[in-house]
Amino acid sequence: QVQLVESGGGLVQPGGSLRLSCAASGFTFSNYAMSWYRQAPGKERELVATITSAGGNTNYANSVKGRFTISKDNAKNTVYLQMNSLKPEDTAVYYCNAYRSPFVWQSYDYWGQGTQVTVSS
Repeated sequence: QVQLVESGGGLVQPGGSLRLSCAASGFTFSNYAMSWYRQAPGKERELVATITSAGGNTNYANSVKGRFTISKDNAKNTVYLQMNSLKPEDTAVYYCNAYRSPFVWQSYDYWGQGTQVTVSS
């Protein structure tokens, strides 16, 4: 049974930091690229950060570059999102995603249940 379980969300003041974790099970974690998405109320879900299966390459949304860092520990089957210098506009539900496409016609796409991040004074 595939599971992605996010944790680490909460309420933080502007300028503060949070570290989100996503623990994976039920699939070969090291074969999957991992991403964090977020969805604010009334807005579409947006991609925040992605890391390749081996962890060698990362990409970030322009809105979080220089403030957020994604990392992947294949030994612990966990992906992290370190969020620094948080702003009120970072408030959203953050989702963990696992993706693999071994062939053009085949892909695997898994989602966690989400964790709420609220940035407010």
